[in-house]
Formats: sequence, C-alpha cells, structure tokens
Amino acid sequence: MNTKTILQETENGLFPPSKVMLDIRDLKKVYPTSKGDYIVLENLNLKIMKEEFVTIIGHSGCGKTTMLSMIAGLNPISGGNIAVLGKHIKGPGPDRGVIFQSPSLMPWMTSLQNVLLGVKKVFPHATKSQRKDIAKYYLQKVGLEDSFYKKASELSQGMQQRVGIARAFAIKPKVLLLDEPFGMLDSLTRGELQDILIEIWNKEKITAVMITHDVDEAIFLADRVIMMTSGPKAKIGDILDIGFERPRTRKSVLEHNDYYTYRKHLIDFLEH
Repeated sequence: MNTKTILQETENGLFPPSKVMLDIRDLKKVYPTSKGDYIVLENLNLKIMKEEFVTIIGHSGCGKTTMLSMIAGLNPISGGNIAVLGKHIKGPGPDRGVIFQSPSLMPWMTSLQNVLLGVKKVFPHATKSQRKDIAKYYLQKVGLEDSFYKKASELSQGMQQRVGIARAFAIKPKVLLLDEPFGMLDSLTRGELQDILIEIWNKEKITAVMITHDVDEAIFLADRVIMMTSGPKAKIGDILDIGFERPRTRKSVLEHNDYYTYRKHLIDFLEH
C-alpha cells in the first residue's frame, strides 16, 4: 500500500472500526498568549490499529509531545476528540501506559516498589504475592532480576529507564505511549533498550505510539512512521508504511533492500 493511500485512509476513516484502537479526530491544541492564541495542532486526524506500533517524527516544536500528552490525558484538548476503543478519554487512565524520556521514578523506593505502585492501582483485587509476581516478571523481562531491591537512586539512567519500561508494561495498558524514551541514553544502551522494548512488545502486542527524533529508530520499531508538519498549526504531513516482517532483527532491517529507501523518504520530509 503506498503512502498516499494510507494517508487518505487515515483521513477518511476507512479503517474497519473493530480494528481501531486509538482514534484521533480533528484534534486541536491552543495556548492563549498575550499576543493572541498560539495554535500548536489543528485538524489532526489519525487512526491507530490494535496491536500496531507507530512512530512519530517531526521537527522540535511541531507538537509531537503535546499530542502524546493529550492522548495520555495529561493535557486538555482544545478541540476535536481522542477515543480508545470508541470511548472518549476524559483524563489519565490505566488503559494508557506512558514511558517518558526521564523515568520519573520515586528515588527512595526500590525497583520493585516503583513497579508495584501502578500494579496495586490496576489490580486492586489481586493478592499481595500475585501483584509482586507481576512486577517481578516485567523487571526480569527488562534484565533487572538482580536489582529488585535496589533503590532507584542507586541505578544508572539506563537501568532506571528499564524500570520505567517494566512499570508501563506491568499495568497491562491497551495503548503504550513512549515519549523519546531513549533520547537521553548513549547509543549502546539505546540499542539494548530498543531490543528489550520490541522483544516484550512482540509478546504482549500492545498498541504502541512512540515519539522519536531518530530516523533509524523510527524505521526499526514501527509498522508505520507518522511525519508531522512543522508548527504552528501542525498536522500529519505524510505516513510511511514499513513493510519489514516481524519479529525483525536489526541486522535483517539494515540488510533489507527497502531500508535506505525508507530512510531517504523520512530524511527528505524532514529537510523540506
């Protein structure tokens, strides 16, 4: 399917409703200023399918993080609406897990306690040992089986982000929102965490929406890459369908004939 067809289907709402996990319609965000309204986003329409991994790229200031925080329910919507499985969102909720660029852990709590914070809220009727098993399971998945009882303040930035990933998956959200989660990490740690993220995602198949500045990361992780126009009044400028089979490895992606075609497409968009 070519880019224009996908963009048209996104705008015209031709996706089957039963397959749509996240439905963003005519989204608008306005910040009032002393010089009048500043319109960050306008007429933004996007449908994201169940079990789809979507990455979003665009220049700084194009409203990517604003859009993600609106989906998370952390930022009020100025116009339009956002629905998860057909239900309009009215604020934050356990159906949406968020992984931020900075892990935002409670520094005095252990890795296990940090993950349990969300698990307790989402599984209030589970026993104490069941909740602990869930938290431990996801901490093991991100490679922290030896750090259950280490305080967050004792962990490196990369290890803290592993706790953040475990915490987000542990609440079993319908939609996983990722705001440049690897943006502050060195390239080696970044690659390791991309692999961990995609390995857990392949098993859990949670709908994922991730903001990134990294073109290679956008291609490696995504089923579709959403390109946003520069602000103000930012909207979706183009959508690229990534045809690599899953599960995929970094080596197979880099060696694929289409890889550099995809890369050129994204860089050309960003340079215009």
